[in-house]
Amino acid sequence: MADESNDPLFFRRILITIDEDDRPSTTRAFRFAMTLAKDYGAHLGIASVLESNDISIYESLMPDKLNEKRDHLRQVVQDYAKRAEAFGVEQVRPIIAEGGDVDDVILQKIVPDFQPDLIVCGADVDFASHGKPGAIGLRLGKKADVSVIVIR
Repeated sequence: MADESNDPLFFRRILITIDEDDRPSTTRAFRFAMTLAKDYGAHLGIASVLESNDISIYESLMPDKLNEKRDHLRQVVQDYAKRAEAFGVEQVRPIIAEGGDVDDVILQKIVPDFQPDLIVCGADVDFASHGKPGAIGLRLGKKADVSVIVIR
């Protein structure tokens, strides 16, 4: 077996998780993922999850309100995708999912479909809707079968 210790390590499929509630952390993580994808010629998946705890019981009974939230999230992810393409990333895929815990949705729905070899996420330092700062990045790092980078 050849010694690979001096071989460069490249990522070919990078997944960035977008948290609309934490723009500063997400923006830094997005800039990193976008730069890496462009430099490596990698496919960039831009994913966000419509969290069930972001939807009140009242809103869940109103299809128009729920569709409005979906459309808003879809537009946010599309805007990130357009920015990545304008930056020079050639292969960009916007991804929207819905469900309970963000990390579980990412790992159970998005990762099997997109099949990244790297997940990039923000540190959740500026908005504590997820319990503890950095919680999603930590949980992804513990549970994911691929590399995870958390950007502060």
